Amino acid sequence: MVNVFLSSWPLFFGILLLMVGNGLQGSLMGVRGGAAGFSPFVMSVVISAYFLGFMIASRITPELIRRVGHVRVFAALGSLISGALIVFPIIEHPSVWIAMRVLLGFAFCGVYVTSESWINNAASNDTRGQSMSLYMITQMVGIIAAQALLVVPDPSGFLLFIIPSVLVSISFAPILLAISPTPAFESTKPMNILKLFHTSPLGFVGMSLMGAVFALQFGMSAVFATVAGLTLQQTSIFVAAFYVGALICQYPLGWLSDRMDRRVLIAAVACAGGVAGLAGLVLSDSFVVLVGVAAVIGGSANPLYSLLIAYVNDFLDVEDMASASAGLMFVNGVGAVVGPIVTGWLMGVLGARGYFVPIAVPMLALTGYALWRMTRRPAPSVDETGAYTYFAPTGTVVAMEYAQEAAIEAAEAETDAESLASEREPDTAA
Repeated sequence: MVNVFLSSWPLFFGILLLMVGNGLQGSLMGVRGGAAGFSPFVMSVVISAYFLGFMIASRITPELIRRVGHVRVFAALGSLISGALIVFPIIEHPSVWIAMRVLLGFAFCGVYVTSESWINNAASNDTRGQSMSLYMITQMVGIIAAQALLVVPDPSGFLLFIIPSVLVSISFAPILLAISPTPAFESTKPMNILKLFHTSPLGFVGMSLMGAVFALQFGMSAVFATVAGLTLQQTSIFVAAFYVGALICQYPLGWLSDRMDRRVLIAAVACAGGVAGLAGLVLSDSFVVLVGVAAVIGGSANPLYSLLIAYVNDFLDVEDMASASAGLMFVNGVGAVVGPIVTGWLMGVLGARGYFVPIAVPMLALTGYALWRMTRRPAPSVDETGAYTYFAPTGTVVAMEYAQEAAIEAAEAETDAESLASEREPDTAA
């Protein structure tokens, strides 16, 4: 992985700056919205608007790229991001913030799509898996680093919006200067929703539920912190804990998933997240407990994306994996749009504690559903299942498709190695 980073470090550095900018604006919305007097429900709509824009862009951006090319799309959307971030402190009105958040979701999705295309183009068959893992880790590290900027003094009220705007603008330089010739771009139509559900009911239901849970981490966590009366320093630690937990838990859970019935692991991980959500609901007065709860929820919810994708792949032919990825991202996006709105309503009724209800309920529901699905059909043999590939919720369908390619290539390499070993056995015996 070190060699992969050294060969494309300007590209990854630019993506890191992008994620710091995006991570800061995501948390800043919750903090500044509370200061502006917006209710939790209004803020939930503001947060949800980002994911609506993200969903729209996932369908439109491929066509934009085909028409005008990667570079123009990247530069145009990046400029929109920088401009939109400055609008928030100038016009503190819910309708304006909602419109700007839709624009930000649209623009960030488009920027990610082009970046992920360049990363895949720069990778070889041998390094594609490492490249995508490094990309996902870079995204998580960027979001974590962004939380430290929340405590920067902002006497003018503009500085914390200017910082992500500048970071996004600066990120263009290393990315655009480091790119190789523009890669070919093909988009995949999503699999029919009914077909996707019948292929893997657990994967379908799980991805929709996890979309809602992730949306509550990315944005609504700062809204909760504001309503709960946490200081800026406490807010930054609380939000960062979600992503630190995710980074810590990804590898061990991935290792386990390749060695056991994935449904058992999905149920266990979801149960851990659900119990943590209940703990947050009951013990939210303790900041130490809140940080621990956030780490467990993040360490449960984020790896579940990769676990669910790997599980769905176990029932798919190779040629169907890309279209299934697009379908999974669509149902995930629907959950991400609906989740914050439900949470905002619950926080208006129950207060800050209401934040944990839409986390605990979906996680525990997924636990029960996974256990029930174990009674409906047998699990595929561990020897026949595909490899677990790390995928973060912050990626787009393009990253998911490339992660699928890496998993396919790894499986093919393993099959070739086993075939070669079996061919040598007679010679050894002789």
